[in-house]
Amino acid sequence: MNSIIITPRNKSEEKLLADLFRKMGIGTKVLSAEEKEDMGLARLMAQADRKQKVSRDTIVKKLSGK
Repeated sequence: MNSIIITPRNKSEEKLLADLFRKMGIGTKVLSAEEKEDMGLARLMAQADRKQKVSRDTIVKKLSGK
């Protein structure tokens, strides 16, 4: 099933929407900033091109700042 993400402008709007959805029998989940970031990173990882390979040496050099 698809989901809809709604970002309220303030706490009172968040409460209003949560109450409305509860009365309509629609489940809700409040996401923290970290959870939203994790979703974005997961989406980027899913879109990444996995066909190209990088050598271990290249990765180590990049991580060591050389």
